[in-house]
Amino acid sequence: MDIQTVLADLGARDVALTPQEKSRLDMDGYLPLHGILGAAEVEAFNQRLAEITAAEGERAGAENWQEAGTDRLSDLINKDPIFTVCFTHPRLLAAVHHVLPGEFKLSSLNSRSALPGWGHQGLHSDFAEAVPPDDYLACNSFWLLDDFTPDNGATRVVPGSHRFGQMPREVMADPTAPHPDEVQVIEPVGTVVVMNAHLWHAGTLNRSSKPRRVMHSYFCHRSVPQQLDQQAYVRPDTLGRLSPAERYLLDVTDSEPIAIV
Repeated sequence: MDIQTVLADLGARDVALTPQEKSRLDMDGYLPLHGILGAAEVEAFNQRLAEITAAEGERAGAENWQEAGTDRLSDLINKDPIFTVCFTHPRLLAAVHHVLPGEFKLSSLNSRSALPGWGHQGLHSDFAEAVPPDDYLACNSFWLLDDFTPDNGATRVVPGSHRFGQMPREVMADPTAPHPDEVQVIEPVGTVVVMNAHLWHAGTLNRSSKPRRVMHSYFCHRSVPQQLDQQAYVRPDTLGRLSPAERYLLDVTDSEPIAIV
């Protein structure tokens, strides 16, 4: 098995990006894919995430990351088959493969709900260190479960910053402050925004009266450790329902998993 076989098996070879989409991903570092999720799918995701959040309580998100003022969940792959599409959708994989043209894998699948009055972050990239332009090691995606508006904590990005070869903290006195070139990602619910993970970005303050909900499927080069060790966490029932291509994307085998509870 290799990534080319995976892309063919999951239909990603049949959904080429347009030249304009490739250019935007290359130059700006992010690309909105509109209409990926319909209204019924969005409702189903939001309902299931709410159920998991209620069930896990204070433990929610503990497998990966917890953040004050947000409802976070981690390890979604094991928690319902509904989340499989978040790392297998053909359009998503075509875009990820454009950023990571070599062998890649899923690193983590999480959700983040910025609560009213919270959510502001400092500019950062989703990789521990800067990399040279065109030598990218990670790619993230945002699955919008609410409209991203100017008031509800929509992500801010600095277009082109994935090519800077520097981290925000290295050049900004205060990464929580506005950047002169930043823009907010204002997109409708159901959009999937594919983002070069080396792009400078951050959540903004949710000034609305409702949570702002999003899921993140994060990919990395196969040489890079995953944010969540999928082999350590994968459950027997998850292995049983995954196809060979899906198991390859998770970098798991069909051997007995090491259960972590």
